[in-house]
Amino acid sequence: METIILNGDAAGIKHAAALIRRGEPVAIPTETVYGLAANALDSAAVARIFAAKGRPQDNPLIVHIAEMEQLSSIAREVTPLAKKLAERFWPGPLTIILPKSENAADNVTAGLDTIAIRMPAHEIALDIIRAAEKPLAAPSANRSGRPSPTTVAHVIDDMTGYIAAIVDGGGCTVGVESTVVDVTGTVPRILRPGGITPDMIREVAGDVEIDAAVEHELDSDIPSASPGMKYKHYAPLVRVVLVKANEGQFAAWVRARVSAGENAAVMCFDDEEIEGINCVNYGRRDDYAAQARMVFDALRKVDGLGADVVYCSLAEPDGVGLAVYNRLLRAAEFEVVTI
Repeated sequence: METIILNGDAAGIKHAAALIRRGEPVAIPTETVYGLAANALDSAAVARIFAAKGRPQDNPLIVHIAEMEQLSSIAREVTPLAKKLAERFWPGPLTIILPKSENAADNVTAGLDTIAIRMPAHEIALDIIRAAEKPLAAPSANRSGRPSPTTVAHVIDDMTGYIAAIVDGGGCTVGVESTVVDVTGTVPRILRPGGITPDMIREVAGDVEIDAAVEHELDSDIPSASPGMKYKHYAPLVRVVLVKANEGQFAAWVRARVSAGENAAVMCFDDEEIEGINCVNYGRRDDYAAQARMVFDALRKVDGLGADVVYCSLAEPDGVGLAVYNRLLRAAEFEVVTI
């Protein structure tokens, strides 16, 4: 399949929307990561998303809307708490899980009775949704299991030949996928952390729970209620091992491994490079927002270091850092060393 690159101008938006109305998935920019968008009401179009990504069929998708009026077309019930969260954080990197209406394609929700919905804070994405005149299912625009794409170059690398078009919207400003919060119960539960932090949700809801799967591996026989809860995700080709340590401990431990003969490289914080060892940086140790913007690009770059293993200095699970911590755990398949 030929894949064309469209500008994010009026002509590109019109072309992208026309392809989507024909049932073709199109990669579009959002503030979090690039998404692979198709009509969420058309099961055949949604099936093309799964095929293009090589995505497991039991991994649900997030539906993107541009107007609050679209919410009632895909959600059976919109709770008062859901309305409060939407009013506070939409457009923005928050996905809300609600009971599913019959209008949404069953394969969007992987057979679940709930549906994940958000309104992106990106004008090109919103314009494409409006022009397509449908809510759009849009998981990350990468091959399944790979690091999520935060630049158009990442999408081109992964999706050329698999989809009809990619819309160039520049770099993504948040850099990690949206926070997913289940509001079908009495207390909101975070299933996947992102740019909206637990404290921000507490300000609106009064309380919030964090699902155990955020920091621990989900059992294979448990259905996934949200993207990013199951399977190996965000992973480079090289083996990644996470290391919980301060700067001095991390450097000493890695030097000892290299001295013992390991062909190792590092993924570390800015200004914490280890002399003589290849490295990729992903933001300052105390700058969680920068880590979020840089982590997926760093996970793509480590494959070019020529190492057999990459030791990664692990982010703190605090604020937006919880999202970075979560993504790194899955990229490393939960292989963590504590110094």
